[in-house]
Amino acid sequence: MTSLNCIRYSGQVCSARNEKKESDKMNTMMAIVVASTLAITLFSAWLAVLLYLNYREKKNLSYVFWSAGLAFFAIGTLLEAIFAYGIYSQTLAKLYLFVVALLVVLIGEGSALSVKNKIITYAFTTFTIVASLFMLYALAVSTIGNIIVNYVVYGALPIYVVIASSVATFPAVVMIIAAAIISYRHTRNAKMLSIIAGVIIVSIAGTLYIVQFPVLLYYAEAAGIALLWLGFYSRKHI
Repeated sequence: MTSLNCIRYSGQVCSARNEKKESDKMNTMMAIVVASTLAITLFSAWLAVLLYLNYREKKNLSYVFWSAGLAFFAIGTLLEAIFAYGIYSQTLAKLYLFVVALLVVLIGEGSALSVKNKIITYAFTTFTIVASLFMLYALAVSTIGNIIVNYVVYGALPIYVVIASSVATFPAVVMIIAAAIISYRHTRNAKMLSIIAGVIIVSIAGTLYIVQFPVLLYYAEAAGIALLWLGFYSRKHI
């Protein structure tokens, strides 16, 4: 074998090794994303069931909307796992974007009900309906490109979808924070701090993708569910 052929052969071997290393790295990343999002899905779905059981015990409608919000959260993280596995379509992408916006709105509706003020409840319920319809319309008339980069949700959205998502989620987050502060002032229960923090983080997680913080999205999902479990699991009725 000539010197030139040896160099070419060595280069091909190095290239093949680098490609294998890169492939192994990407497969590991995919496995981590899929496993973590599936774990979050299971915990959030379980918590949604517990919140619904709380509703059946206390007959407080706030728990219905909080439970629904956590159920949509579970759907959202399940879709993230599906995307990471390589299954992707326009329909799934639009469903994901609607789910992550609606989960915040639903938790906000539950928080509005917890304030027990008819004017606030009526106003926020009207907002919930209008914002949801606006989001559906924005998704229907928009084309969503590939929003998955390195197995995580990250990509540019049509401006119309960004506006609709922002209109739906940011006022809901404000409602959640305000209601949480009011609730803590009334109860002074230290365990409520974990629940309040968890609800806020889970809700804000749905807005992080909109403002292009994909890594924080996944950290927030995990932290939010952990805090909610810490607060609710320690309570006697759970």
